[in-house]
Amino acid sequence: MITNISIVSVFVKDVDESKAFYTDVLGFEAKDDITLAEGYRWCTVVHPSQPELMVNLTIPGPPHPPELVEAMKRAQDEGGMHGLGLNVDDCVKTYEDLKAKGVEFIQPPAERPYGTEALCRDNSGNWLVLVQPAPES
Repeated sequence: MITNISIVSVFVKDVDESKAFYTDVLGFEAKDDITLAEGYRWCTVVHPSQPELMVNLTIPGPPHPPELVEAMKRAQDEGGMHGLGLNVDDCVKTYEDLKAKGVEFIQPPAERPYGTEALCRDNSGNWLVLVQPAPES
């Protein structure tokens, strides 16, 4: 029986730069960073409030076929790759804080039926959705 989600992968352009972005800008913590067989790098970060969920920062490559890798790299260059949905306690303040750190926003905070949402990109062009959940009624 499946008990939870433990790893999600985010395709990035540069592992070192993305590791710095996720830790220094977004507040994640570095977890694993090792090189495995054939030079494959396993680099993960975790959020301090959810350390059981690892985010694997990885560059598109094998075992994906070359044509898929190229398509993924084009999507990154165009800013069209989806990344993570992140809950926040104050969407407006988080937006202001991240904007001051140079994070590119696609959409400022806006009210939605499920809460307040803002949309930004990480340093590889992946979309990050920030959501302040609506108070439960």
